[in-house]
Amino acid sequence: MAHRVDHSPEKTRPRWRQALGDLIFGLETPAARLYDKVLIVLIVASVIAVMLESVSGLSAPMRATLRWTEWAFTLLFTLDYLGRLLGARRPLHYARSFYGLVDLVTILPSYLSLLLPGSQYLLVVRALRLLRMFRVFKLARYTDQANLLGEALTASRERITVFFISVLTLVIVFGTLLYLIEGPENGFTSIPTSIYWAIVTVTTVGYGDISPKTGAGKFLASLAMLLGYAIIAVPTGIVTVGLQEAKEARQGRLCPGCGLGKHDPDATFCKRCGASLPSQSSP
Repeated sequence: MAHRVDHSPEKTRPRWRQALGDLIFGLETPAARLYDKVLIVLIVASVIAVMLESVSGLSAPMRATLRWTEWAFTLLFTLDYLGRLLGARRPLHYARSFYGLVDLVTILPSYLSLLLPGSQYLLVVRALRLLRMFRVFKLARYTDQANLLGEALTASRERITVFFISVLTLVIVFGTLLYLIEGPENGFTSIPTSIYWAIVTVTTVGYGDISPKTGAGKFLASLAMLLGYAIIAVPTGIVTVGLQEAKEARQGRLCPGCGLGKHDPDATFCKRCGASLPSQSSP
């Protein structure tokens, strides 16, 4: 009887690629943990170097040093990316994943800067690689809370859309009225410019680059400011309700005996204490 040959990626990879994958993707060994921690330090240092290069007044030697430092980081991150492709069980799957795309994007700006000067400042996207800190330092509880927030925002998308459209309508109305009241002679040269003023005013930012001069314009501006304070609490309430709904959806029915949640939809008794569960509420 012929033996079945195992063609799984783990079995067909050369041993050196398996070892490379264990070093880069694993967290079980001290070497793998050290690799990730060193990588995080390099990411932070590279982002700082990019930000420092944008500071005006740097001497030419210092700017050249920072530029060469950025290229050194780029070379290291390029080797890391190639190592991940070689060490991954399924290289194409890694390349298409979120982290694979982030790893690729974080090295492209340096090479693009050879054709488009200035694009190297986009290297600050390397900060996205710090998301691996949640895995390296085992901060999974924070990831779970981030997922909960995402579920809350998704569940509240209709309410957020209605709120956004309502605010957009208000700023259009306020901007148009200010354009009619103040006119170009007071800085409101067009309706889009007036809408910009309304957005800045309703959101309580208040740049002050454009301001009404007439009494009627100031009165309308006062109403817009008060309305801005009134609507600040609305997004907070929307997200709060969404968070509560997301928590309840995760918990499901609570056991009246021990308070355990997350029961199966068709469960009749608590899987911890055996008490009868309340009936499933109809949608």
